[in-house]
Amino acid sequence: MTRVIVESLNLEAQGVARPLDENGAPGKVVFIDGALPREDVEFQSYKVKSKFELAKLTHIYKTSSSRVTPKCPSFNECGGCSMQHLDARAQLAMKQRVLEDNLKYLGRVRPEVILRPISGPTWEYRYRGRLSIFKIPKGRVLVGFHQKKGSRITDMLSCDILPIHVSNLLPRWRELISQLSIPGELAQLEFAIGEGKTPGSLTTAFVLRHLEPLSAEDQQMLITFAQIHDIDMWLQPAGLDSAHPLHPADSHLCYRLPEFDIEMPFKPTDFTQVNHQVNRVLVSKAIQLLDPQAQERVIDLFCGIGNFTLPLARRAAEVFGIEGSDELTKRAKENAIHNHLGERVNFACSNLFEVTPEVIESWGKADKWLIDPPRDGAMALATALAMMANSKNAEVKDYLPKRIVYVSCNPATLARDVGILVGQAGYRLKAAGVINMFPHTSHIESIAVFER
Repeated sequence: MTRVIVESLNLEAQGVARPLDENGAPGKVVFIDGALPREDVEFQSYKVKSKFELAKLTHIYKTSSSRVTPKCPSFNECGGCSMQHLDARAQLAMKQRVLEDNLKYLGRVRPEVILRPISGPTWEYRYRGRLSIFKIPKGRVLVGFHQKKGSRITDMLSCDILPIHVSNLLPRWRELISQLSIPGELAQLEFAIGEGKTPGSLTTAFVLRHLEPLSAEDQQMLITFAQIHDIDMWLQPAGLDSAHPLHPADSHLCYRLPEFDIEMPFKPTDFTQVNHQVNRVLVSKAIQLLDPQAQERVIDLFCGIGNFTLPLARRAAEVFGIEGSDELTKRAKENAIHNHLGERVNFACSNLFEVTPEVIESWGKADKWLIDPPRDGAMALATALAMMANSKNAEVKDYLPKRIVYVSCNPATLARDVGILVGQAGYRLKAAGVINMFPHTSHIESIAVFER
């Protein structure tokens, strides 16, 4: 056992410390599960590497003022959350510091303005997710998130980040799946929640991924379960495109953005933000920062099903949405028609990880861009813009947007792209801030504004 003062917290919510060696100098870094900054703790290492150690917390001599009692009984085991032992305000401050450190040390830039964090409810916020299923040989069925260490499924009967009606169904799902004919061939249970037809009502859909065909009796049991618990039941026998409703046959979901008079239909397997309340605030803030004018043309990159594209079309003269998935592009077009915006919005499917200056020119000139990439970021876009900014052909520079709003789900790739946009493409980082889309987890969303 070793005693140490914890220095900081890493992105996995592990306490970071450097115990003194025999000469009184700081030794190699130790990552301590469950320890918080400024705590005086005792730890025991369970994995020793040449440059670092992983350790478990064995005793706390001095407790941080930011430590709280985790709400969830499965917190110490479940890998769904890593920060329930840290006060929600401290979580947000830590995420803001991580963003600023990434921009400073990886992007070599500081934003001119730090935006106020965007946050919302800290419990029962997760409106979509994927639960794993595991049938213990000669034992019970588990339905839940993976454990923090390893690939096993957490033995959980509730989850406080899920809406209460979804959490309450976890033990019911265990009972039902154990009664089906192929419990060992059921891989996962995905859920998505949409707004109902009446104000304040919700529609909840579950998608059961099965590796072997379900019997007629299995399907009837699922239909009965859906009827009893007032949920929509979908089946997915293969890839995402194979997902289809079992009951009711006309199952559909939607979420709304009232500020822009947008209703967004989606399938439970479509990518949508997990936190609908924070998404409303995010869309509003992003469009406020981009500030599209009635005469301007805007390009929305990685547009998905149109989460930003359609609200932008309420403000700008024309919006061009580009997405890498054929299926999502199709859904975006359908959503534009659903909202009577077909004449103001165009969509295209294109690989945005292989972008050149010539590709950007083919999109046509645009006053402003909105970028919302996956975790890999938008390096190809940033690099192409840098090449255009440094081109000897003055006409090429006309295709550079004068303002960019970049919504990121990875502060490291954002910082990398910031370094290119500011250091090579001639943009200024006007502002940046965090979005607490996933409270109690280490996941950090952020937003940044660039101007030429």
